[in-house]
This record gives sequence, C-alpha cells and structure tokens, in this order.
Amino acid sequence: MSNLDRAPEPTACGGRGFVVAEPVRELLSPRQVKLGESTEVRRLLPNLGRRMIGAWAFVDHYGPDDIADEPGMQVPPHPHIGLQTVSWLHEGEVLHRDSTGSLQTIRPRQLGLMTAGRAISHSEESPRPHARFLHGAQLWVALPDAHRHTEPKFEFHAELPTVTAPGLTGTVLLGALDGAVSPGTAYTPIVGADLALTRGADVRLPLDPDFEYGVLAMSGEVHVDGVPVLPGSMLYLGCGRSELPLRAESDAGVMLLGGEPFAEELIMWWNFVARTQEEIEQAREDWMKGARFGEVKGYDGAPLHAPKLPEVPLKPRGRAR
Repeated sequence: MSNLDRAPEPTACGGRGFVVAEPVRELLSPRQVKLGESTEVRRLLPNLGRRMIGAWAFVDHYGPDDIADEPGMQVPPHPHIGLQTVSWLHEGEVLHRDSTGSLQTIRPRQLGLMTAGRAISHSEESPRPHARFLHGAQLWVALPDAHRHTEPKFEFHAELPTVTAPGLTGTVLLGALDGAVSPGTAYTPIVGADLALTRGADVRLPLDPDFEYGVLAMSGEVHVDGVPVLPGSMLYLGCGRSELPLRAESDAGVMLLGGEPFAEELIMWWNFVARTQEEIEQAREDWMKGARFGEVKGYDGAPLHAPKLPEVPLKPRGRAR
C-alpha cells in the first residue's frame, strides 16, 4: 500500500496527550486521493483532527469500482519502513509482490499482512484478467520502537477466526475480539475485525475499555451507537467502552479498528513511519540510490520516485492537530 501523493505532508502521530479517554462519537469525513491511474480512494486516517486509532495510522477505503474495462489497481514498487500494511478486500483481488520474494494473490476476506520493519519494497496490482469489481481497504499499523527495525516479512492467511451473533458474522483479521484470535502477527495490543450484518440486526459487541476504537463503514446502512455512518466514512469512538451497539438498516459491512493508545510520538511522511527527520531523509536517500529496500521482481514497470522532502522541519508533535 502506497501513499502516492506527490507532495505529502509530514504527519505527527502518536503520544497519549490527545487520546479521548471516554466514549465519544466523532464522525470523520474522508479526503479523496488518487491512487495510481484508475483507482480513487477515500482517506480516513490520517485525518484533519484524528491521526491514529490505537496503532492504526493510515486507512484508505476504495470502491466498489467497476474495473471491467480498466487496469484496476496499479501501484508500482515503492518502499516502507516502521510499519505493517494490511490488505483487506470485499470484492476483487490484488496481486502482491515484495522484495522478500513474496508473490501472492489476495482475495476477499483473506489477510495479506506485510511487516516492513527496517526496510521493504512492494507492488500491488489487479491481476490480468481480473474480476469486474474492486472494493476494499488498505491500512497501516505503526510498529513500536522495540520492533520497528525487525526483519521484513509477508504473511498470508486464507482462513481467519470468526465471531457470530444473531444477524452478525465477524472476521478477526488482527488481534482478538470476543475470544477469537487472529493468526496475524501483532506487535501492540490491537484489534481489527470485519463485521457483516444482515438487515435488521441489532447487536452489541464486547469491547476492551482500555482500547480506543473507530468504525469504518464499508457498505450498506448501519447505525453505530445510534449514529448513522455512511460507506466511506468513519466514526471515532474514544476509550472507556465495554460494548458497542450496532444496528443495520440494510445488509451492511463495517470494519472495527481499535487498540491500546499508541504512546510513542511518530513522524509519518510519504511511505515511511519514523521517529526523526534524519531517519526519513536517510530512507528517502537509500530508496533513490537503490539501496536497503531490495528489489521487487516481476513487476512490469518502473518503481516510484520519492517526492521532494518538505522545507519545514519534520517533528513529532502528537496525535492530533
């Protein structure tokens, strides 16, 4: 997953100073961003007023897009440090390649989890041929200091644990929910779950009061703690909740994202999550020189060029503006 902005703004993330320590209902509106030649995404994190939810630091929602006569997702090789990427689909498929030699087609409700660690590069593309519709989410998880220089790796999990309730089926893609534990490697207390609701479902999900949460609406009409949340928008819920009320006005899908508030302060610029400007500068230089990040073999095209660094100093300042 890449941030393809040609003039990305440095984003200060992390730190507990701006964590909402009680339940809230803060609706986050997306920003439209072009991803490659034919895919437009709705960016929910980082947001103008909310930078992270737990260790979740970046959230894009895209589709459903009719790509029958289009190339679909085409993201050339690009670098990452200090994070994990999560590829999650409701429709279509994405072909993942990376510099560790991984080659994997990811399909709906299968987990593609890439740990960048000290350095990795990867590409993402719609296979040829591909399904007519493409619909999903791309997410980043910030790595804590103790693990951000780990060796890069890619995990693929075709089968994931589920939780059920009347009118609800939940797939746990990262962390744990209601006793179901994902096989995906997590480095902080976290949860990511995909929740499919049938029309008329009225359920309450158990939550950890020490976590902060957000709900991303993927499809349909759903009320989250009484607030209607439209597809492509996200409701930030704060901390201090022991349960989450959900009511579906139609068949609907949402993603529950949460975790222990991320204590460390970060700098996020382009496709890098770091702690200092010097780390960002070095990562950019290494990528442009063809060092450190390895080679993505088999992609038909040139790698991305890094954008210019901003003239303003890059300083970690906290979780929200």
